[in-house]
Amino acid sequence: MHSIKTVIYMTKKRCAAVIGLAAGICNGLFGSGGGTIAVPCMEKFMSARAHKAHATAVALILPLSLISGIIYLYGGIPLREIVLACAGGAAGGYIGARLLKKIKVPTLHKIFGVFMLVGGIRMII
Repeated sequence: MHSIKTVIYMTKKRCAAVIGLAAGICNGLFGSGGGTIAVPCMEKFMSARAHKAHATAVALILPLSLISGIIYLYGGIPLREIVLACAGGAAGGYIGARLLKKIKVPTLHKIFGVFMLVGGIRMII
C-alpha cells in the first residue's frame, strides 16, 4: 500500500503529463497556446505558485515548439523568417524572464488574463 505522500506525488506526475499533452496539442495545432493551458492548470491542479507556473510553462514550450517547428519546416516555411522571428523571440524571452521576477502575483494574473482575453477576442472576430 502506498503512503499518502507517494500517491500525491504519483498524481502530480500524471497531472503534469496530461498538462504537457494538452499544451503540446495546442502548440502543434495553433503554433502557440501551450502556456495558456499549462499555467492555469499547474496553478490549479498541481498547486504551483504563479511565478513557478509561468517559468515552467516557458521551459515546457521550448521542446514543444522545436518538435512542431521541425514538422512545419517540411511544409515549406521560409527559413529566413524563422531566423528573424527567433532572434526577436530570444530578446523578448530574455526581457520577459527578467521582468517576471519583479512582477507581483496579482499583477501577473491580470496581465496574463488580458493577453488571454485579447487573444480570444481576436480569434473569435
